[in-house]
Amino acid sequence: MHYDGEARAKLRSADDAKVWERAIASRWNGPPVWFHGDFAPGNILVQDGQLAAVIDWGTSGVGDPACDLTIAWTYFDASDRHVFASAIEADTGTWARARGWALWKALMTGGAESDRVIGEILRDPNPAE
Repeated sequence: MHYDGEARAKLRSADDAKVWERAIASRWNGPPVWFHGDFAPGNILVQDGQLAAVIDWGTSGVGDPACDLTIAWTYFDASDRHVFASAIEADTGTWARARGWALWKALMTGGAESDRVIGEILRDPNPAE
């Protein structure tokens, strides 16, 4: 994975390392699909409790959809995360890579919000289960 060295330099615990190792051990073997690349709370617009728009498509591309599932930990609480996961057809490896992406992003940004996200990641390994 492109960010392996950068992530390893920031890992804070053995639990972080396990999340990261599972993420990089998994590979996307499906056909390439469109992804947003930064599907984060600041890039979604919600109106009346419904998704109204997704903005900032600067990092969109074609490949592994796992990067767009990071929102399961960065935005949703545990209950909503499981509802979200039940609507997504993703295998265990995809969820592992999504956790890795979410961990990487939290480690790179730091701060209280990142600590919250890392806590969610460590408490809820696979929201599809």
